[in-house]
Amino acid sequence: MSHVGVPRGTVRKRRSLALLTAGVLTIPALAGCSSDSEETSRGIPQDIAPAARDRVADGSTVNWAVDAMPTTLNAFQADADSATTRITGALLPTLFPMDATGQPKLNPDYLESAKIIEREPKQVVLYKLNQQAVWSDGREIGAPDFVAQWRALSGKDSAFWTARNSGYERIQKIERGADDLQVRVTFAKPYADWRSLFSPLYPKEVTGSPDTFNDGARTTLKNTAGPFQLKSVSKAKGTVTLTRNPRWWGDKAKLDTLVFRAVAPKDRTKALADGTVHVTDVDSTTANRIALALRDGNNGGQPLTHGPGADLTPAAALRSWALANGSDEEQAEIAQAAREKTRKAVAAYGAEQKALRSYAVRKSLEPAYTQLALNGESGPLADDRVRRAVARALDRQELAETVLKPLGLPAKPLGSHLALAGQPGYKDGSGALGDQNTEEAQALLADAGWTRGGAAEKPKDTKAGSEAEKKGDKEDEEKKGTDKAEDKDEKKTDKTDADADADADKKTEEKAGGADKEEKKSDQAAIGSDDSAASRAEGLYIVGQDNKPGARPVQAPAASSAVLAPSHTAAVQSLALLRQASAVSGDTSAADTAAKVTAQDKQSGGAPGAYAPMGTAAPAPASVNGPLGKDGKTLTLRFVLPSGPGSQSLRGVGERIATMLEKIGIGTEITKVPDESYFKDHIASGDYDLALYSWPATAYPATDGRPIYAKPEPATDGSLLVEQNYTRVGTDHIDQLFDQAVAELDEKAARELMKQADARIWAAAGSIPLFQRPQLVAVDKKLANVGAFGFAAPRYQDIGFTDRQAAGSPADRKK
Repeated sequence: MSHVGVPRGTVRKRRSLALLTAGVLTIPALAGCSSDSEETSRGIPQDIAPAARDRVADGSTVNWAVDAMPTTLNAFQADADSATTRITGALLPTLFPMDATGQPKLNPDYLESAKIIEREPKQVVLYKLNQQAVWSDGREIGAPDFVAQWRALSGKDSAFWTARNSGYERIQKIERGADDLQVRVTFAKPYADWRSLFSPLYPKEVTGSPDTFNDGARTTLKNTAGPFQLKSVSKAKGTVTLTRNPRWWGDKAKLDTLVFRAVAPKDRTKALADGTVHVTDVDSTTANRIALALRDGNNGGQPLTHGPGADLTPAAALRSWALANGSDEEQAEIAQAAREKTRKAVAAYGAEQKALRSYAVRKSLEPAYTQLALNGESGPLADDRVRRAVARALDRQELAETVLKPLGLPAKPLGSHLALAGQPGYKDGSGALGDQNTEEAQALLADAGWTRGGAAEKPKDTKAGSEAEKKGDKEDEEKKGTDKAEDKDEKKTDKTDADADADADKKTEEKAGGADKEEKKSDQAAIGSDDSAASRAEGLYIVGQDNKPGARPVQAPAASSAVLAPSHTAAVQSLALLRQASAVSGDTSAADTAAKVTAQDKQSGGAPGAYAPMGTAAPAPASVNGPLGKDGKTLTLRFVLPSGPGSQSLRGVGERIATMLEKIGIGTEITKVPDESYFKDHIASGDYDLALYSWPATAYPATDGRPIYAKPEPATDGSLLVEQNYTRVGTDHIDQLFDQAVAELDEKAARELMKQADARIWAAAGSIPLFQRPQLVAVDKKLANVGAFGFAAPRYQDIGFTDRQAAGSPADRKK
């Protein structure tokens, strides 16, 4: 499928800078949390019509559609894209390609073995190369190629224009082993993801100098080492043509020629019908047309019940005939032209449908996931309570079903930012967020000060989030000092009320017993030391509570005074978040700092977790009372979505999300922008509040995930250095967990650290994984070993036709 909203060059950048396409996070109750054990959730198998090589004919050409001509063939440059990855995969060595379970697997075509042979005092990895592995010019693949690539990507020489260097900067030296077939790599710092390095591996002729690296490999690769070699690149035709590599030592490629052809997503149905492509990603619309074509192939030649003119009723058809044959010549001419246009459209559609019967749609889940991203840099979403409220408003199961169920694919929300279902280390960490809960979402908004009638209030000079509330409280205290001098009577009244509240609290504590007293002391100590803005509970109470069991809440005052004050709730939420993240990730340090929920927090009455001034009623559902507001502004978020024809599904998800948010009082302003500017001009630049885009799967989350979730750092010019964290939400603790994992050589321990990091990412409420993307690939029915690959990298040498007559047919045959 077309990767709308996917950063150009992301596939490569995720190998060291970051990842790919839609995000958010949060935490409340442990209901729904997964167990501490690693999940056994299985991924969806690939769908490639597998066939043994002896059943695949030799010869012929396959045309494979890509979104656009690659701007570079250097996979390590910033503008490398999915076409670059697809093409270089057939031309260059990949030492550890991903297998069907999303794990890196040693490639025997290039390596006999590769393993860590020393851990102390330095990590040393020894590569033993396949003795038959040679470049297309006949030179052996060896240590000089490894050294040249390390120097180009280490980041030490700025003359090399590279988009990534993760892992390479940790290498201390590379040297020849016992013989020319051994490469010994010594690391200055431990690197758990060492298997991610040297893939693809370029010849030293490319990586040996800045000129050849920067410019020489953009449009051509003269020296390759894959089952195919590069024959030509034609921008005029929009094709990159590969032919069999005569020096390839592995299984001989079944195809004579493999052509990658640039075909826009909107043109792919026609390209399939015309026979100009044999393999292409398609959207659900084209997939449905192919399904209808296969169904109609057995209808005995009956007229189609879909397509142009299919909705014409008998009455409308009769009227059209009458007008075309009537006495009014002008009307007759118009009607005849319309009928002729419809006739031609029906004929063309029918011809296309007949041609589409030659294809099958192969389905799986793409190794990428769609997320809802919340921009936490400024505005309402800078407050983590608002972000958590957005997250709690979403029914992720419904969103997954909207996209996947109609395609016959399993519709289950994704539970991790750092692994997909079926990958080792996958664990559903969404329990740290909790299920959809309208009441709790509304309580979070109320605690953040967003109330019914808030849009009519006089604006205050405050910022979003807990730190701003601290400032506001300090200013309030200063103002109270002035008020004391001016109004002694009011001071006396306030004192009386405070004393009454203190007496009531004292009685409640006495009834609770000694154990409860200890819990409350623990809570108060934790809350008092927390940075949260809502760590003050003086004069506040839980909405609906008046110390009388079953008592009805008092009536709310006028809308202008029904503002929910900053409260103790944020501190309780903060403690809850720490506890949930600890439970999900197994991180005991968080549990040590989080106290138990107080007895008062557990009392019934009103919206859970919402605190307000004495006398304030629980907020009514926003859908009844209208949008929420604060400081004279309504709570409205700008939701940016792509407008292209291949983005209908994404827009449908966005519209459902907007409806869900409306139920809790959050308005959305949906802005549709051109696909080509969606990412660069909006997501990367931060010009959005909400957005949908995707990130690809990775076998190396410690390396590839860190730039996506790293805490943004201020630059000298006042801007933020976000790397690939386009939500601008992060914490020091998350960064520390990534740093520990990337240096942990014990794979099991590294995975546990990644689970802890994932729980913290959920808690930070910047990215909400929604579902794994569907992968729909239209393929000539006679082709084998190609289609929806899922996690696995294609074995290009095994692709071919099972029908020998088809294998000898022309590349661009008419269907």
